[in-house]
Amino acid sequence: MLVNNKKYNSKKQHIAIKDAAKSSWLNQTQVLVIILTPLLLIQLGCKKLIEIPTPTNSITTTTAFSSVANANSTLAGMYTDLSLGTSPAGFANGGATFLAGQSADELLTYGSISPYQINNILPTDGGVSSQIWGTAYHDVFLANSIIDGVQASSLPVDTKNQLIGEAKFIRALSYFYLVNFYGDVPLTTSSNYVKNALLARTSSVQVYQQIISDLQDAQNLLTSDYTFAGGNRVRANKWAATALLARVYLYQKDYNNAAIQSNAVIANTGLFNLVSDLTTVFAANNQEAIFQLIPVYALNFSYATNEGYIFNRPFGSRSTVPRYTITNSLANAFEAGDKRYTKWVASTALNTSIPLSYYPHKYQVKDAQSANSISEYTTVLRLGEQYLIRAEAEANGAGGGLPAAIADLNIIRARAGLAPLAVNLSQAQVMDAVVQERRVELFAEWGHRWFDLKRWGTATAVLSDNKGFAVSQGALLYPIPASELQTDPNLTQNSGY
Repeated sequence: MLVNNKKYNSKKQHIAIKDAAKSSWLNQTQVLVIILTPLLLIQLGCKKLIEIPTPTNSITTTTAFSSVANANSTLAGMYTDLSLGTSPAGFANGGATFLAGQSADELLTYGSISPYQINNILPTDGGVSSQIWGTAYHDVFLANSIIDGVQASSLPVDTKNQLIGEAKFIRALSYFYLVNFYGDVPLTTSSNYVKNALLARTSSVQVYQQIISDLQDAQNLLTSDYTFAGGNRVRANKWAATALLARVYLYQKDYNNAAIQSNAVIANTGLFNLVSDLTTVFAANNQEAIFQLIPVYALNFSYATNEGYIFNRPFGSRSTVPRYTITNSLANAFEAGDKRYTKWVASTALNTSIPLSYYPHKYQVKDAQSANSISEYTTVLRLGEQYLIRAEAEANGAGGGLPAAIADLNIIRARAGLAPLAVNLSQAQVMDAVVQERRVELFAEWGHRWFDLKRWGTATAVLSDNKGFAVSQGALLYPIPASELQTDPNLTQNSGY
């Protein structure tokens, strides 16, 4: 352990990191000093994923990459930053799920109406600035700093390849969420803050090209197993890059490549298999997990995932009230007998003093009391999604076509305890089934529903119907944070704001 028995002995460091996130993302390129504090290595140190020396409070870039141990320490800080975020819920530790779930037709804030729920977000809203933009760009610059530092170092070639591959994966992941929340965003692959200070927005087409390039590089650079992480699935390897690349190709409507990449992951049965017990889909290092993040104690004063903590934990002093509930339209979307409803949705039914409400319960653990009791990790990529990616690609002409798509959907349905789809469905019927299965399989996970509705071109119609008011096209992108527009005159706002 790198902490003493106090609940949080690095509070000042945590506050410093949060303050850094609140400042312009353009000034966050000198982040190596920040990420190498003991706070940011708490969880990885506890689990001993890699054998590294305890870092000092301030390490220069030169020192950070002077040895394999120090370089691994730096990289560990990047992963911990993803889990910690620099906000109560950064994009990678629940923010993408909580905010996009409200923008879509999945989540409601209990007892109040949030601006995300009514698709009326202001550029000054803290969620768009700190929870998504700020944390995603913070991780972009961590990745850029690591890539620049490793390339200039004299580290062994195999170490260089691994570290650069992992940093490129994280950069691609961060940009994937930035471009899907905001559209055109500034694109930088440099850690030079002077160069980055006045960047304009880059077209989403070019951002996606960079994402694909980074993931292809990561595939070639990264190892194909988890031995480098002690068998834990908490650092990116070749298959994490492949899984994310499959998703990116799907979003780009490159169905042949989406099928090829998802098939490669699915075919690797030595590492990946669907777990039969739905309550263990998000368990640490389970066979369905492709890439996970370890919960960080310093965030919630708990060792639980942020998803488990926020979805299952009572809201404030109202001891029986969940923070978020699922919408009626989502609750009604489950077929009778669907185990995903009985296992992944919980209710307040045991307390008759408040209205009956239902909330996501994919993560079963609300509080973990120690590092040794952690049983769930935040699951970033999992095999279930890969079957649905391949099915959608096949439904659009890739691979084995409609019969193969139906077979893939039936694999997901069988685990949920549902009858198989008919074998003679039309293309439109298969796509309807894809939409249905993605909705009930991937709900309250990483913004999937919000992004799906937008890429299918059905968002305004579906959301307007489900929410009872007209959702405009302009509301389908979040506003560029006002603070960023103030510090960078070359940035422009999304239309509608």
